[in-house]
Amino acid sequence: QVQLVESGGGLVQAGGSLRLSCGASGRTFSNYVIAWFRQAPGKEREFVASTNRNGDSRYYADHAKGRFTISRDNARNTVYLQMNSLKPDDSAVYYCAATADYGLGYKSSRYEYDYWGQGTQVTVSS
Repeated sequence: QVQLVESGGGLVQAGGSLRLSCGASGRTFSNYVIAWFRQAPGKEREFVASTNRNGDSRYYADHAKGRFTISRDNARNTVYLQMNSLKPDDSAVYYCAATADYGLGYKSSRYEYDYWGQGTQVTVSS
């Protein structure tokens, strides 16, 4: 089992940047594919980005391409989501999720993930 804790959310103006962190404890962090999802009020939880075990494969939802970057530091048991050029539509609770997997890390369905953090709020003002 792995425990996940997100941090780094907050209030930012449109066009600004934030970096979210997802810290993990428990079993070997490098065994897990890690993803970021987000959920806005009244909407379904949606995929943002994912990365494979060693971080050399990364996948992004269309809304994140060119603006967001996912990365991981296995020595620190941490995954990051750098978010640039933020828009009001990016406002949501952002969650990190994990699943043990030895593939390329492209898992965009929330149902493919076994472990979740509690979320961190991101609010982008116009």
